[in-house]
Amino acid sequence: MHIKEEMINKLCKLLLEIGALLMSSGANSSRIRITITRIANSYGYNAELLITHRALMLTLFDEEKDYFFSRLKRTSPHGANFKMVSGISRMSWKIVEEKWDLNQIQQELERLKSLPHYSRLTTLLMVGLAGASFCRLFGGSYIDMLIAFSATVAGLFIRQEAVKKVFNPYLAIFFAALSSSVIAGATVKLQLGTHPDFAFATSVLYLIPGIPLINSLSDLLDGNLMNGIVRGMNGLIIALSIAAGLLCAILMYNI
Repeated sequence: MHIKEEMINKLCKLLLEIGALLMSSGANSSRIRITITRIANSYGYNAELLITHRALMLTLFDEEKDYFFSRLKRTSPHGANFKMVSGISRMSWKIVEEKWDLNQIQQELERLKSLPHYSRLTTLLMVGLAGASFCRLFGGSYIDMLIAFSATVAGLFIRQEAVKKVFNPYLAIFFAALSSSVIAGATVKLQLGTHPDFAFATSVLYLIPGIPLINSLSDLLDGNLMNGIVRGMNGLIIALSIAAGLLCAILMYNI
């Protein structure tokens, strides 16, 4: 019995770690529940999972032997890491098909967590190009695209620095929106470029909370009302932070 308790304790710990990684990487509640249930069932256990925005509670039980084990884990701040989400999804199917043991799961999780992210320079350049592309889609000229690129890169850099110094995440978004809109707003004030207002409007689009809003709608449609409302409110506060940064720039330049 002691060996069985140790095994189910380790399994529960691994499942919660998987759930926390999925939650912090941008997965919706349905994917988290399906993945954890799939792995638990492959080991002969049923799983009941309570998912909140900042914590997970998991209960594993065996109906035939009337045995259960519960554990709770807090999740880290949310972001977007689809490499982690897809890697865990593939791992869950390999666990079912190849009958992995717990040590193999632990090794794969460590491998996934050690995968390198894009460099800071690459991220800044790609997000800047995305901002310039949005400006072009709106009808901006090449000068407007250059303005949007510069404002986007500067704002993202400010946000990264604010996050590094452990500022409140909404405050970091406000600083980023303010920085981008101040740079782009100066060109509107000075009438630089063909359509400087297009550069101003697109300079903060990189901050739009697409993942929280999509996950909010997905959770609401799946019946996960609490998570859907919380994620929707998170997206709303991010949008308000962006709007506050834009408003400050508008008032500053009186545009």
